Amino acid sequence: MAKSLETNLRHEIKLLISYADYVALSRKLSTVMDKDKYTLEQGDYFIRSLYLDDIYDSAYHEKVSGSDNRRKYRIRIYNNSDKVIKLERKEKFGARIKKTSCSITREIYDEYMAGNPAPLLDVGHPLADEVYTLARSKQLSPCVIVDYDREAYVHPLANTRLTFDKALHASITSYDIFEDNITTMPIFPYGSVIFEVKYDDFLPAHLASMISTVNGHKMSLSKFCLCRDKLIESNFTTKGLNRIMF
Repeated sequence: MAKSLETNLRHEIKLLISYADYVALSRKLSTVMDKDKYTLEQGDYFIRSLYLDDIYDSAYHEKVSGSDNRRKYRIRIYNNSDKVIKLERKEKFGARIKKTSCSITREIYDEYMAGNPAPLLDVGHPLADEVYTLARSKQLSPCVIVDYDREAYVHPLANTRLTFDKALHASITSYDIFEDNITTMPIFPYGSVIFEVKYDDFLPAHLASMISTVNGHKMSLSKFCLCRDKLIESNFTTKGLNRIMF
């Protein structure tokens, strides 16, 4: 049976903040919170996510339109390694979110990218079965690679997780997360940082007090949509990037 993770419904707040505010807040949080398990010695870790969408671009249009209930799918790796490959579904229910994930092997990933989703049925997890069904019925396939460096802090109270996502980029040359020498385009050229706050039932008071000092702009769009918008704006969606057909 595949290893899996399914979170309860959680609160999520996203703010776009300046680099200066990031530096100040990061110093404060580091004194009261722990870094998460993926953190490297330099304090960050690299995340690359391959987002999937169907032939109707449903995930993109539902997010842009502000639908209260929506879901999106992605394949995620950390620090350019294939040791951990996560297939994930992120769902939105009003003001709360839920994430479900399972691990897949490099071989299953390679088969999927070659246009054969059938090995997903061997994973032994409902999410993998769901992605297989959507690939066959609605052509759920890669649509954009999203890259960024993450600095993450965790606290046991209310399962609190605070992250700074820096150097957000979108790939303009590939849908393959393991391809060497992918060319990417920066989304925020002036060093802006995405600050995310996630927690279960309440945000611990001492953390809420620290966060209240930040002058950020609440984000309405996800990293997924920001990257897709940038590609559309720059006319890169038709330059050698053909969607996989199952």
